[in-house]
Amino acid sequence: MLTQVLFFLLGLTALVAGAEALVRGASKIAMSLGISPLVVGLTIVAMGTSSPEIAVSVGAVLNGTTDIAVGNVVGSNVFNVLFILGVSALITPLVVHSQIIRQEVPIMIGASVVLAVMVIDGSLSRAEAALLLALLVAYMVFLVRQSRAESAEIRDEYASAVQRNGAWDSHWAVQALLIVVGLGLLVLGSEWLVNAAVAFARALGVSDLIIGLTIIAAGTSMPEVATSIMAAVRGERDIAVGNVIGSNTFNILGCLGLSGVVSSNGLGMSAAVLNFDLWVMLAVAFACLPAFMLRNEIGRRRGLMFLAFYVAYVAYLILGAQDHDALDEFSAVMLSFVLPITIVTLVAMVIRGQGRGGDAAGP
Repeated sequence: MLTQVLFFLLGLTALVAGAEALVRGASKIAMSLGISPLVVGLTIVAMGTSSPEIAVSVGAVLNGTTDIAVGNVVGSNVFNVLFILGVSALITPLVVHSQIIRQEVPIMIGASVVLAVMVIDGSLSRAEAALLLALLVAYMVFLVRQSRAESAEIRDEYASAVQRNGAWDSHWAVQALLIVVGLGLLVLGSEWLVNAAVAFARALGVSDLIIGLTIIAAGTSMPEVATSIMAAVRGERDIAVGNVIGSNTFNILGCLGLSGVVSSNGLGMSAAVLNFDLWVMLAVAFACLPAFMLRNEIGRRRGLMFLAFYVAYVAYLILGAQDHDALDEFSAVMLSFVLPITIVTLVAMVIRGQGRGGDAAGP
């Protein structure tokens, strides 16, 4: 057990160091190439930080534990929005780029809806998984072409910023090396962290699905945690938000797509995922629109609300896994009071934001 604790701590250290290297290299190379930090966060950073989810889900499928593969993606998407954006917003209010509101969040919602339609029959076939991968390729090509269509003034602004910066990492070779080293540390740290966490969970007798939805989802999302928090601290708030939204889209289209393709019979969906967890993921994705639309910012109060909902979600999973006597009362409170109040609050936020023109400073 002492060895597992050591690997857990080493994993966290590697994740923090890798996130710092990845954010620094990605943001600098974006300016060098005239690509906006937002697009880099939605593509390079999102793919890099989602690589642990791919490794874990594909490995789980090959080992015959599809519940871990599915739970990893669903749980990671819930974790990314509620926990990562919640913590990042508590550090510093996150300004949400207009492109995220009118384009990236609808794309993430669309990917979530497509997945829900595909698995409504209880499984994700190999053909459906291949379609998800094809949609991912089309999405990446669209983003790159869109970025290259930016005005010359924007590209000149990025280029002049690079020229003014004479730091040690101003050369493209150093920036590329930082990205490679950062990704390597993220993957290695995630592997150590997840292996240690799974060992702890197994000792407690927790099911594969719960492990995937909680410990593995949080463990494989640690690169997103470290990257988004580090980006928020460094002022790269486009990367902080774009990384989360891009990672969620990549998890659905890329991670589940590849996992389903390598599986001989596709991915089976458990009744628990179909009846509850999939709908939580959809609700979280839809909740991003009203939460982001007000003043184009995720303030500290909304960040705290996101965190509170993630704690409630995990509490529900734990109570359900233990068949606790308090589960019925907890569910009744959530369905009768907390969720309706939250929906009313989000709607009121949007109406108030539209009334004020959406240009005031957020909390």
